[in-house]
Amino acid sequence: MAALVLGGTRGTAGAAPLQRGAFVVAAFAASAGWQLLLAGGGALLGRALTGRRGRLVTALLSSAVITAPAAGMLVPPG
Repeated sequence: MAALVLGGTRGTAGAAPLQRGAFVVAAFAASAGWQLLLAGGGALLGRALTGRRGRLVTALLSSAVITAPAAGMLVPPG
């Protein structure tokens, strides 16, 4: 939305309409590329974590995250 405003009138006093249009198209392409990167990375990570090894690693890490503070509460400070 900001690209449409910026590419349309604000801050483009000397820019030609073609330059403003190119800016809007480039901003759209950058945004779409970022969204595709996030979606693709999430899909790959999800596929890796739902396998047998991924579930084991996730279970061990979550157990360690829960056990470490619990053990810290059992040890007296000092």
